[in-house]
Amino acid sequence: MARTVDPVRHEARRLGIIDAALTCFARHGYDGTTTAAICREARIGSGTFFHYFPTKLSLMVAVLELGTAESVAWFEAQSGRTDATRVLDEYAVRAAEDASDPRTAGFVRAVGAVMTRPEIAAALDRDARALRDGLFPWVRRAQQAGEIRTDLPADRLVTWLQALLDGYLGVVAAETSFDPVLEQETLRDALQRLLRP
Repeated sequence: MARTVDPVRHEARRLGIIDAALTCFARHGYDGTTTAAICREARIGSGTFFHYFPTKLSLMVAVLELGTAESVAWFEAQSGRTDATRVLDEYAVRAAEDASDPRTAGFVRAVGAVMTRPEIAAALDRDARALRDGLFPWVRRAQQAGEIRTDLPADRLVTWLQALLDGYLGVVAAETSFDPVLEQETLRDALQRLLRP
């Protein structure tokens, strides 16, 4: 008789493998990370690994897609709010806190090493589109309420917000002396200044 799959347990195991992969990619880079190292970090056998992910590259994509899904869920959870400027500020705080994860710098470098691979490039493109789609309605509402600048159209402001957030991650990844915990307020200030009427 076939075993029934507990979907909650299955998803928990999958997320555990993704978390272990994030740790390994951050620590050793993409090329330096083996599936065996991920299995050790996740405390699973190779059969379990390949049951969930056919390749190391598919697991890297899954890590990126999880981040995208978390962003989409965050914006969906804001539905019904009327304080658009506060939503934008809270997203800046969220982005700064994510960048403060000690694994972020190494993971960004690992992604950078393989970002030209079609699967990774597509995942990064989906992430950028999801962020744009999440930010745009709040920027537009804040403009309509007269709370942020209106001299630039909403889509252009979103592009600049993304540029600042991406640049911040780039500095986190490239500058070992840059402490994202200490710089969170400066990031928020930069985003607020960009949006200020």
